Order: sequence, then structure tokens, then C-alpha cells
Amino acid sequence: MFSSRVRSLAPGGGACSWWRSFSYAGGRVPPTTQNVIGGEWVESKTDRWIDVPNPATNKVVTRVPHSTMDEMNAAVASAKEAYKTWSKTTPLTRQQIMLKYQQLIKENLKDVARLITTEQGKTLPDAEGDVMRGLQVVEHLCSNLNLLLGEHLSGISKDMDLTSYRVPLGVCAGIAPFNFPAMIPLWMFPTGVVCGNTYVIKPSERDPTACLALVELFKEAGCPDGVVNVIHGQHDCVNFICDHPDIRAISFVGGDAAGRHIYQRGSLNGKRVQSNMGAKNHGVIMPDANKEYTINQLVGAAFGAAGQRCMALTTAIVVGDAKEWIPEVAERAGKLVVSAGHEAKADLGPVISPQSKERIEGLIQSAVDEGAELLIDGRGLVVPEYPDGNFVGPTLIHNMNTSMRAYREEIFGPVLCVLYVDTMEEAIELINRNPYGNGTAIFTRNGATARKFVSEIDVGQVGVNVPIPVPLPVMSFTGSRGSFLGDSHFYGKQGMHFYTQTKTVTSLWREADSTDTASATAMPVQR
Repeated sequence: MFSSRVRSLAPGGGACSWWRSFSYAGGRVPPTTQNVIGGEWVESKTDRWIDVPNPATNKVVTRVPHSTMDEMNAAVASAKEAYKTWSKTTPLTRQQIMLKYQQLIKENLKDVARLITTEQGKTLPDAEGDVMRGLQVVEHLCSNLNLLLGEHLSGISKDMDLTSYRVPLGVCAGIAPFNFPAMIPLWMFPTGVVCGNTYVIKPSERDPTACLALVELFKEAGCPDGVVNVIHGQHDCVNFICDHPDIRAISFVGGDAAGRHIYQRGSLNGKRVQSNMGAKNHGVIMPDANKEYTINQLVGAAFGAAGQRCMALTTAIVVGDAKEWIPEVAERAGKLVVSAGHEAKADLGPVISPQSKERIEGLIQSAVDEGAELLIDGRGLVVPEYPDGNFVGPTLIHNMNTSMRAYREEIFGPVLCVLYVDTMEEAIELINRNPYGNGTAIFTRNGATARKFVSEIDVGQVGVNVPIPVPLPVMSFTGSRGSFLGDSHFYGKQGMHFYTQTKTVTSLWREADSTDTASATAMPVQR
């Protein structure tokens, strides 16, 4: 931790207690990113570093280490040692920490959002939403007593009872993506830890500081040293997590190639793996939809966060006469303001890197080369105040077909692909042929139409007049088909199941063996 803790009197002059200044207050980014091992913020001894630039300026704001093998092993060893005691804490104890943690996140939300905007580039309101959606998971975990309930069948046979309950796995690990530097880590380590596991997390090397800030707040909430550890790096770090024999489970969110690699390598090493990967999310626009609402929602879902969301609505399938609305979609998208994320006027910020910008612009050109048309072309955009930023303006490609590269590949930029069909049945068939199954939406005022769509579509998360149908944590994030590998999904009940295993006990207590005991008159207290 790069701020110091100070000893002071409690408010009102009471007994001494520990108080601290939040290390990342005001969105302060440290010059170098540290490992967290055994509750200590530790400078890496590596000689290999990764620069982290602000995407709006490409000026370096911090440097991330390739954690050394000794540092990574120390992180796992710390988690393994902490597991001996943490796994034996009561669910009530863990619940109290989560209650304190959610309050600390609320109190420091704007500071964490500033870190995200500096390193990732998204607008401040969008960054605050990033933290808020993660916070909602933590709030839901405060109900861990219900989420961890087991099953019991008394008297299954004479004097025999059957009990099944959930127990933690051990040391778990998370590998987080760049696009949600707060939300995704908050899907990962709080869920694992509230189940009684300990954790090693690798934040994205492109924007690590928000995760470190959240780990610091978790320590402040009362998390014991060693329960959550942080390491950094790229391929070597990922392979270390996949291979280490003491890591029992891996959570991953990111691209297809990395997701398949982690799932296969981790699984071959006997680990439980959940892998959220790429997407191509379609929105079906019916002619009977509410026009103004639909256009506004489509523009926001396609271009918000510069399109760098795995649940961005990247493809509009326009049915019948709704095609007349597309020029208005283009007009409204063209009015969005592109600038640095901290600018109040900005509707969307830069993309994460020059390489990402180049890839996005290349996919746009590929569509043109294959016969599509651009109603808006955001390539070559220069923001005068930030001439070195990785900016791509809103782009709308129409008259596309499913064979085009820009349709087949995940663009991950502020680009909306438009395809035209005559009927909803054609739209359903088109979506179901696509290999991805993360999310989809339909815009209609007809309940029967919506019901038919929901019933026949083969996608894990469906919105009806909701463009980005990411479930609140009372349910789980349920992407499917080519968008997910694994058995149990993130957060909600499935998240709790992922981070626990079932133990079943068959007990025989013979009635003939019962003995009298002394009466207890004191009020029973659960501890």
C-alpha cells in the first residue's frame, strides 16, 4: 500500500484505533503497480515492466510488473496458508465483512471510478456504473447465509438423517479483462471469499489500479491478510495460474483465444474453470416497437463505453418497415460527443490502445471492401484537445450480410452493424446460426411476438425492450454457446456453486443410545 496508516484517537476522543487515508483517494495512480502478498503491498523485483498509458493521451500513468515466479508462488502460498483459518470462519463472520465492504465501496466509489477513467478511458458516469454493478454483487453476497443453505432430510431411515451442504474449495484464482476493471474483479474475489475460499487475482495489465483499490478497501473492511492476493503479468502469469497445483478453480473473462486456452489448460490440470468469452449481440427491431425509445436505446447500447462491452448491442437486425428508422439512428449517433473520459461533455471515450483502434478501423474497411455501406464513418477522428488519443467515432455499417468479416468477428469498438430481414422468423434463424450466445434483445410492443422470440432464441440472456440484459445478482450471468465454457456461471446462485463443492453426510444416531443431559436455562446465542 503506497499510503501509510496512522495511529489516532477515535472520533470523540475515545480509545485509539487504526485510521487510514485511502491510498487511491482522488483517483491517484501510483507510479508503479504493486503485488499484494499476505496483506502487504509489495514492489516487484522484476526487470520486466508493462507501460499503462491513458488512452486519451497515450501518456504513461503507471507501470505494471511481470510478477516474478517467486512472487507468484509467494502469493499462492500466502493464500494457501490463510485458507487454513479463513475456511473455518463462520458465514456470519464473512457476512459482517461484506456488510462493511459494500459501505466502503459506496464511500469511495467516485475515487475508484476516476482510476478507471484514467487507465481505461471510459467516461466518468460509465466508470461509476462499472463500480456500481460490481457493488451490487457485493451487496447480494451479504445474503450469503441464504445462498449457502444446504439440504437436510430427517428420518430417511430409522434413526438416520441425510444432510448435504456446501464447503469451500481452497485457493481460487481470477483473471480479469480490461473493459470492466472494477465490476469483473467484484464478480470474482468477493464471491470466492464469502464461500470460505482464499484468492489470487490477476487484474488486466492495461488498467490494474481499480482492482488494487478494491482489494485495499476489502482489507479495510476486515479481510485477514493472505485471503486476497494480487499478481500481475501476461501469458506467463496466466499459465502459472492454470498450472499451479494448489489453485483449485479459475474464473476468466476476456477474449476467445485466451478463454479457450485457459479453459483447456486449467481443465487438463484438474481445475474447475468458468470462462466468459466473446460475443456478437443482436438486437431485433420490430416495426411495432416504440420508435423513439428504441432508437435511443440502440444508440446507447451500441456506442456506449466506445463499444467495449461484451454485452454491447453490436448488431441490429431490422425487420420490415423498421428499416426506415436507420437514418435517424445514424443521425442521433452522429451527435454523440467523443472526448477524454473525464470531460463532462463526453458521451464516449477512447478505445483502449492504438492497436485496438487499428484493428477496429481495419474491420470497418473490410466491410466496405466486401460491399457494405457506411452511414457514419468514425475512422480518422481527431479530438483537438487530445490529438494523441485512441479515438474512433460512432460508425454505422448497413447493407451487411453474415459472410462479412465485420459481422463474423467481435469488433469491440463503437460500431453498429445493420442487417435487414423481412420477418422475425428470419431474425431468429440468423441469430441462432451465429456461434455466440451471450445476449440478445427484441424491441416490440406485442407480447405474443416477444414471447415467441424468447421461446425460440438460443441465447443465454434475452432482453425484451432491454438492450443490455445483464441480470442483477439475484440471478446469474448466463451467456451460452460460443460465449461461455464451463458448468457454473458468474455470481448469483451459480457463482456460489462454482466456488463450493457439496459434502453429503449420512448419520445414524440410535434412539437406544440417547442419554439425559442437564437443562440449560440461558438464552441460546448463535456465534
